[in-house]
Amino acid sequence: MILCLVLNKNMYLCKIRNEYSYTMELKALIAECTAYDFKVMLEEKKPKSWLKSVSTFANGLGGSLFFGIDNDGVVKGLDDVQYVCEVISSRIRDYMDPLPEIEMIPHDIDGLHILQLKVDAGHYTPYYYIGDGQRSICPSW
Repeated sequence: MILCLVLNKNMYLCKIRNEYSYTMELKALIAECTAYDFKVMLEEKKPKSWLKSVSTFANGLGGSLFFGIDNDGVVKGLDDVQYVCEVISSRIRDYMDPLPEIEMIPHDIDGLHILQLKVDAGHYTPYYYIGDGQRSICPSW
């Protein structure tokens, strides 16, 4: 059984059920939009560069950041998805207030590993980025 969720005309998630389990496949990533953003890698030393998107998604309708994909939609992959997950968790705890509801979902595309950071629409808005000596709101798109 194959269940597909169409996110837009260029992107969809497929859940494929074999007799034992479900696997997720991410297909046809083409361009960024207001529902998702691409980051070729995790910028550890510049967390504001991607935490602004987390704040924006939480303050709006939600969305996803895809790490391991460049701005042109080309899958580059990540070397260590587990490490990226740990850093993301740490930076969100350190630099976001209140803490948004997130889910980290690893995907494999043609043997390359990417990470989807899914941010739910927030219930306790506004969500602030608190870093660099400032407390700033990143409004929804």
